[in-house]
Amino acid sequence: MQDSMTIRSCEATQDSESIQTILNHVIQTSTALYDYEPRPIEQVTAWITHKHSAGLPLRGAFDAQGALLGFATYGPFRPQPAYKYTVELSVYVAEHAQGQGVASALMQDLIDQAQTQDYHVMIGCIDATNTASIALHKKFGFHHCGTIEQAGFKFSRWLDATFYQKTLQSPHKPIDG
Repeated sequence: MQDSMTIRSCEATQDSESIQTILNHVIQTSTALYDYEPRPIEQVTAWITHKHSAGLPLRGAFDAQGALLGFATYGPFRPQPAYKYTVELSVYVAEHAQGQGVASALMQDLIDQAQTQDYHVMIGCIDATNTASIALHKKFGFHHCGTIEQAGFKFSRWLDATFYQKTLQSPHKPIDG
């Protein structure tokens, strides 16, 4: 699938509904997001707009016909300024496109984006039962750095949040402040 796939920035005007569809399916059927309620289109559009205004990537993988196969993004890990070189990432793939290299293409693109933007650490928070996401992170050199047991509760059970991290070679000259 990767040969017929293109990766580009997602736009609020043309990609909101496709992103909403993927997000809401994930919310309703999995523990990949610890949300309970589907997101309305206004919330998704505002989120996309915020990503762009904050200079954060929101990258989509599209098939030859322009349909969204999946998307990936990152944002601040914590709000304190000393965390400015650390981001937390998310990768979501449409159900019909899973297992076709979409997540790998998006992950590589995010890593490239993070290095270009001079980030140093990328963090993935993954439900401990999400073996596909854990395998994806390990494939790209992320290592397990901790688990918070029973951090969430969804589908009438406790969920363990496991953290994976990748240290990048950037920035070349980090500064305080």
